[in-house]
Amino acid sequence: MKLLIRWISRLPLGLLHVLGGLLGWLTWVSSPAYRRQFREQMRQAGVSWQQARPAVGHAGKMLTEAPWLWLRPVDQMLGNLVRWEGVEHIAAAHDAGHGIVFLTPHLGSFELIAQAYAERYAAAHGPVTVLFRPARKAWMRELVDASRARAGLATAAANLAGVRQMLRALRKGEVVGLLPDQVPPSGLGVWAPFFGRDAYTMTLAAKLITQTGATGLLIWGERLPMGRGYVVRVRPAPVIDPNSTPEGAATIINQAMQDVILTLPSQYLWGYKRYKHPRTFDLGQGSK
Repeated sequence: MKLLIRWISRLPLGLLHVLGGLLGWLTWVSSPAYRRQFREQMRQAGVSWQQARPAVGHAGKMLTEAPWLWLRPVDQMLGNLVRWEGVEHIAAAHDAGHGIVFLTPHLGSFELIAQAYAERYAAAHGPVTVLFRPARKAWMRELVDASRARAGLATAAANLAGVRQMLRALRKGEVVGLLPDQVPPSGLGVWAPFFGRDAYTMTLAAKLITQTGATGLLIWGERLPMGRGYVVRVRPAPVIDPNSTPEGAATIINQAMQDVILTLPSQYLWGYKRYKHPRTFDLGQGSK
């Protein structure tokens, strides 16, 4: 399997997106449970089938482009493939000496964002630290861990040590990245509305911002057609009152995620089980 993934990583991005689109539709056709999940969450958000239909193919493109992002040679830069919008918000936070918390939904190419930031900013402003949950299969964990060990990119495990690592990074004025619409382990979230239905929502994003004085920024990577690249869009996140309740802060962040998703519903992972119940958690080791 590792050899197959390495072979895939050498294919042109445009071809990977074609193959990914086919994979997405093959999954759609072969899995009634996936179709049901996709449609239920699309309707919950008030999104039409016409708006959401391209997301079927984009879910597959996310999978086929991942090996290319993980395993491309270190001297193969993303610069010519990435166009930025809203960089003035990043510049303002850096100029003020603030850390930055990037908030990204499961939208477009979220794997791209940390690498694109690292290439553009890390030399001058330090690495970006991203929260991740290690793959369950040992061979995949080994592959992903090695691929994410790139210049300007640090990873923080989803456990107490990882949280401390992100706090230290923010207090040094660095950047961390989170997926706030990812269901956290039990005890690390609260129930808050997401498209009108209660979803278990992480409290970590709001805590990182309010406890460090970091600047919250919404960021997402829109995938352009036929492998032509990406647009990374940045805009300010809503202000969170440090005195807000955990539920109030989570509601604010969920609303921000909703707003971003509705700008590009054609690339959201509507099949992601956003409303599932949380798994158990061990503070020292992580989720079970």
